[in-house]
Amino acid sequence: MYYGRVPGVDKEISRFVQGAVMIRTGEIERSFALLDEIRDLGCTAFDTAHQYGAGESERALGRWMEERSIRDGIVVIGKGAHHNQDRTRVTPFDITADLFDSLARLRTDYIDLYLLHRDDPSVPVGPIIETLNEHLDAGRIHAFGASNWSTERIRETNEYAEERNLVPFAASSPNLSLAVQAKEPWAGCVSVSGPKGEAERRWYAEQEMPLFTWSSLAGGFFSGRFTRDNLDSFDSYLDELCVETYCYEGNFARLDRARILAEDRGLTVPQVALAYVLAQPLDVFALVGCNTGAEFRDNVQAAETSLTPDDLTWLENGDDTKRGAASSG
Repeated sequence: MYYGRVPGVDKEISRFVQGAVMIRTGEIERSFALLDEIRDLGCTAFDTAHQYGAGESERALGRWMEERSIRDGIVVIGKGAHHNQDRTRVTPFDITADLFDSLARLRTDYIDLYLLHRDDPSVPVGPIIETLNEHLDAGRIHAFGASNWSTERIRETNEYAEERNLVPFAASSPNLSLAVQAKEPWAGCVSVSGPKGEAERRWYAEQEMPLFTWSSLAGGFFSGRFTRDNLDSFDSYLDELCVETYCYEGNFARLDRARILAEDRGLTVPQVALAYVLAQPLDVFALVGCNTGAEFRDNVQAAETSLTPDDLTWLENGDDTKRGAASSG
């Protein structure tokens, strides 16, 4: 396992961050067993959110940390202020209400890294960053950032903070994957994948801002279950979402190349897809949603796989002039 740092967080953060959306108090033994196994593999960071499972994710994670007496060794990445079906909720009131809910559920007095789950560009950045600084000063959060915010809004927020001697956003959480989204899976999602995300990736590199990238495996697209000729056979919500978001010819061509590279390197296709994300010239922490320790162990192996810039170009574009580098291993 490899580790990195985020300004304000005084703990090492594992480069793979386990999502906690699948754990719940109603399945506490299974949830604890999964968390134990992943922690034993070197994971120090766990991602949750106010809205996951109507709070069940946070409750289960909080019970685990308390019963194992390991809070000081765990990096909790929490998220709040997600919109609901009635209204957008990126306001000082909603940020504060969600944060206090999360602290109670997590049975802790602080969250290591707190991310705003969505943005509302109609809301001025001033009250948002001022509210986060108030919670930072009170010790309720140790660092904060944004999930699914554009670089333009992050830049505006951090300039406001700098002008007023406030602490700025320390991290961002966009989508980043070898597969490019043909449409956003949920309203308000921000992706920096593919050619359209090049300018934002360049900005993040210049700012040296840590990125907590979600859906690196493109919602299961790289699992091998989706092929060009079976797309009408899926009926579950998440599978249909993957079909609508990722199952297009450009991505199938990338999948074909990932399969070739996987065979060359003795890897699986998901490992190649994860290695692609980690090989970007960015400070990347990849969010993963493993359901078993074995899946997480495979991810750790992907972190040990080195891909060159030529490999990345070939995976993206299929440039035959790069094929030799991609297959040389």
